Amino acid sequence: MVILAFDTATDVATSALVDDGEVLGERTSRAVTLLEDLDALLRQAGMHTRDVEALAVGVGPGSFTGVRIGLSTARGLALALGIPAAGVSTLDALAAGAPGAVPVVDARRREIFVPGRVIAPADLAVEPGGIYVGSGAVRYREVLEAAGAQIPPDADERHLPRARYHAQLARDYGPADELEPQYLRIPDADRTTT
Repeated sequence: MVILAFDTATDVATSALVDDGEVLGERTSRAVTLLEDLDALLRQAGMHTRDVEALAVGVGPGSFTGVRIGLSTARGLALALGIPAAGVSTLDALAAGAPGAVPVVDARRREIFVPGRVIAPADLAVEPGGIYVGSGAVRYREVLEAAGAQIPPDADERHLPRARYHAQLARDYGPADELEPQYLRIPDADRTTT
């Protein structure tokens, strides 16, 4: 199956074109260039949109705007191409790219996303000697390393939710408009001020 996969939940957007498990192309950029990246992947592989059979999209947690860009793109493409889509957790994709590591995404506001919750970096129960990856691990390196975490160098690709892993993890393909974002907290726009 030819799958276009992408994730825009973090500061670095990733996209990949995968055919029956073989990665035909992969890109990293920003969410604002996602459609250009997807087009470039298809052109480089000598394929057309009609060749794409499914989409795998990152559903977060991460940037609210980034997650919405990814889901909106998936919904538009799925509708236009008449193909199904599957949502994949950004944290699961990070973990797939760094087996045995704990995925940590920067949640802004001095918080991090870890599997199933959003917490302050100092509240993470770090396993001494454990490996921690992701934008949150990079941003809060000092706090996590002081607690005993091992964090790869900032440029290490294990810190990115590579879209190739979204394609690998995707299951239960269906209508893209049924995909739900994984926010883990309410958006700033929905918060009430006192």
